[in-house]
Amino acid sequence: MAPTPEELKAIDDKLSQRFIELDPDGYFIIYVDRDAGLICAEHYSNDINEKGLAVDPETGEPIPCDGGAKRKPTVVYKGRTAKELGMEITEKADPKRLSFLDHALYLGREFVRAEMALLSGEEYVQD
Repeated sequence: MAPTPEELKAIDDKLSQRFIELDPDGYFIIYVDRDAGLICAEHYSNDINEKGLAVDPETGEPIPCDGGAKRKPTVVYKGRTAKELGMEITEKADPKRLSFLDHALYLGREFVRAEMALLSGEEYVQD
């Protein structure tokens, strides 16, 4: 018997709570630019402290997950589709902004979610 949508959501919610080793090459803030019809991914550099937390390279302070830190992205990638955006980051970017496969998989999932939100008009909130 196939799992219900609720069961699938529960699996994803549980997996979202696991410890994730941060990619030393940085992190991305993903959003949808509806007016331009684009999926955007801002890349930010980071340092990782002894506790495994991302810290601001300038201050050494942990970067809050709520978006409270005001930082300038190193670069902003844009694409009309999840595939186009993913290829910009994994095939065209120089220097590369990813070093962990799990980070690349996560971004791919998020880009697809953002594309679905762009097409449906629903709100996109990065996981």
